[in-house]
Amino acid sequence: QVQLVESGGGLVQAGGSLRLSCRASGRTFAPAAMGWFRQAPGKEREFVAAIGWSTDTTYYADSVKGRFTISRDNYRHTVYLQIYSLKPEDTAVYYCAADRSKNVLSGSDRFVEVWGQGTLVTVSS
Repeated sequence: QVQLVESGGGLVQAGGSLRLSCRASGRTFAPAAMGWFRQAPGKEREFVAAIGWSTDTTYYADSVKGRFTISRDNYRHTVYLQIYSLKPEDTAVYYCAADRSKNVLSGSDRFVEVWGQGTLVTVSS
């Protein structure tokens, strides 16, 4: 069974940067794509970014384009989310997701099979 473990969250001042990591463990890990989602306090979970696992295809939510960069290291079974110019509205729990389809590359979580436990990002103004 695949497990996803996120790390890298924390408290940061507005304008700062963070790099989130999501490492997969398990006997077999072969998603079609990986994604990052976030859930702010009192709000629904929303899509942030996605990347193909065997392609360089990426997709970003409009709200994060230009500030967030998703990348992956297949050898380490790890996907990253580099965040620049953090804003207070980026405060949320960030979740990693593994999708055996490529649906997450359109921003959907419909076919996500595995979720991480989340890592909290808090941005102070």
